Amino acid sequence: MTTDTDTDRAAPGPLADRDWRLIREEARDGPTQMALDEVAAETAAAGGPRTVRLYRWEPSCLSLGRHQDPGSVDWDACRAAGVDVTRRPTGGGGIYHDNFGDVSYSVIAPADELPGDLMESYHLLCEPVLAALRALGVDADYAGSERPTIHQPACYLRGLNPAHDVVSDGGAGRKIAGNAQHRQREAVVQHGSISFAVDASAHLACFAAPETTATAFRDRVAGLDELTDADRATVVERLETTLADWAGGAPAGEWTDAELDRAATLVDEKYGHDDWVRADPRELRG
Repeated sequence: MTTDTDTDRAAPGPLADRDWRLIREEARDGPTQMALDEVAAETAAAGGPRTVRLYRWEPSCLSLGRHQDPGSVDWDACRAAGVDVTRRPTGGGGIYHDNFGDVSYSVIAPADELPGDLMESYHLLCEPVLAALRALGVDADYAGSERPTIHQPACYLRGLNPAHDVVSDGGAGRKIAGNAQHRQREAVVQHGSISFAVDASAHLACFAAPETTATAFRDRVAGLDELTDADRATVVERLETTLADWAGGAPAGEWTDAELDRAATLVDEKYGHDDWVRADPRELRG
């Protein structure tokens, strides 16, 4: 699985001739990870490189959807478990990003280089994710049909959508990954959460009075550790390689000092601040 022979390489995507960088998986706190997505969008919009990246949440973090009611969170339980809470700029419900069990990615590019149709854009940017999962031996595809909601506040238990929910068994099985887009005038951020290992109890414990059980959660959601023999490091390596190939052989890069400074400002003013994280969702419309 970890060799890089010609047959292992993923096909380049339609934006492969552009200037890209790969940020290899790095562990940071949740507010910083969300700030870095915004910073990468600013960089791409200003004529800098587009970004593909993998990231890990340290410590484990609950990310709320942009319009999610903070009253759906069990703040005391999160604090007691050492789980950070931040708010994404994208929609959907809350996702518990376990430090070990979650593998997250982002693809960031100028808006005028991507399709205006949302589903077409989703599927374009998900190409390397699906290719990586299939290279790992996982029969992954978009959900073949819509499925009903189990627990609305939890993103993984909302109704499955064929536009952006990736599931096992060729589209008929359990959810593996969810994806979301933040479309600005000048740049688009698509990020997603891929389940390597599922801790259903820890996920549900983040929510106030969840209307379901850990058993029902596991019936909806699968970890890659149930579907492939690859360990987490191999999964990350395959995703990094496939994202880089899709981006035309994107070289490994790093954040600039200016980007890190800007991210720190965004954490202080937004992603780590109660005015954003605990906001009334009606204040965040638009």
